[in-house]
Amino acid sequence: MIIDNYVKNKIVSKLICASHFNEPFFHIIIDNFLPEHLAKALAKDFIDYKSDKWFCYKNKIEDKKLLSDWRQFPETTYQFFSFLNSPYVLEALNSITNTHLYPDPGLHGGGWHVHASGGKLNPHLDYSIHPTLHLQRKLNLILYLCEDWRDEYGGHFGLWGADAMGRPVSVVKEVPMAFNRAVLFDTTQNSWHGMSREVKCPKGFLRKSLAVYYLQEPTTDADIRSRALFAPTESQKNDESVKNLIRMRSDDTLSKKVYEQP
Repeated sequence: MIIDNYVKNKIVSKLICASHFNEPFFHIIIDNFLPEHLAKALAKDFIDYKSDKWFCYKNKIEDKKLLSDWRQFPETTYQFFSFLNSPYVLEALNSITNTHLYPDPGLHGGGWHVHASGGKLNPHLDYSIHPTLHLQRKLNLILYLCEDWRDEYGGHFGLWGADAMGRPVSVVKEVPMAFNRAVLFDTTQNSWHGMSREVKCPKGFLRKSLAVYYLQEPTTDADIRSRALFAPTESQKNDESVKNLIRMRSDDTLSKKVYEQP
């Protein structure tokens, strides 16, 4: 196995021992999450940005590519996603959240994510109820794999605070991109998140990340939302086309029409 028991134990230990933060919602940041050789191997696994295997989101509120098809993953990535969905990791996360969690083997919305220059992702709430498992999304685990990234390249992960109506107001915290940095956060706490800075990287650089999501039995007050709910940026607040795009993007039947839109 590429990911042996020693590596597995080190990863789980980092998850359990990491300090957590509760503002604006529960999250953990772990630097040097993996042994460097494994992180580099995972970064190298990504397919070419121009490949037609990517699923593309390109509109005024998001510009990224995604791939969640297990058949396309090279050996190292395949094994790593298998490990992240294993009982071994779930037990560790259960102990952190005091919640019985389930994996999503289908990687719905997860897998490889990649942004080139111009990439963006407005503040949003993730889907709440999985469309086929009918479980509630509870945790996101994201691993950033953009090597030699500079702060001026942007792509920062932003955590937004909300007003009394539950709407995002301003960025409370930014997490700059760093190679082999992991972020784990709770998606059930009115957790508005996204990219607080647009990607502005030179040619040849990409903002790469791996993402897996963990689910729980729906709580009695769980939102029934099965699509992501976006919010406009400050500069878009008076743009009716953006407001309409957001309405369509959150609708089960209309969302696919706006994944790619000029």
